[in-house]
Amino acid sequence: MTGRAHGRVMTLRRFIPALCMALAPFAAAAQDVRPGTATWFGIHYIDTSTEGAINGIRADETARIEMIEDYIAEALTAEGFALTRPPAEAVARIRNPVHSNGADTRIAAEMGSDYAIAGEVQKVSNLIQSVNLHLRDTRTGRTVRAGSVEIRGNTDDAYRRGYSYLLRNVIFRKDEQE
Repeated sequence: MTGRAHGRVMTLRRFIPALCMALAPFAAAAQDVRPGTATWFGIHYIDTSTEGAINGIRADETARIEMIEDYIAEALTAEGFALTRPPAEAVARIRNPVHSNGADTRIAAEMGSDYAIAGEVQKVSNLIQSVNLHLRDTRTGRTVRAGSVEIRGNTDDAYRRGYSYLLRNVIFRKDEQE
């Protein structure tokens, strides 16, 4: 190993523990998820594929989003969350609840919910979809748990696998300290 490369490795060895200590408060905050009341905003669909620009909205994709919203709602309910939907007039001004500058948490707080939950699907192509899910605390407005995973395929099964992974490994994750 050259002196220059060795210096970079030593710098990284010093940097990584400092980074872990800096991120520890965020990791601790992520552990504090107890089922409660939640406003479920559903899934926002973004089609950035060439296919969507040319052909427009597909009926099978619209049905798939509805299917996955029901799937996620059932999973959240099974874990003990009491879900409500926000009033249509309250979300009419919001283009995407995931990126609403806190409007989702304000609406959920006004509804008396502990959490605001929203997801997003970005279709890159018929082969690649990026799916994510966000759970935010309405008291603080902070994201408590959030995750994103890329799935392969534009099928019901691919969507279920992607969101099943996010629910198990991010939203419902049990930390050792819990």
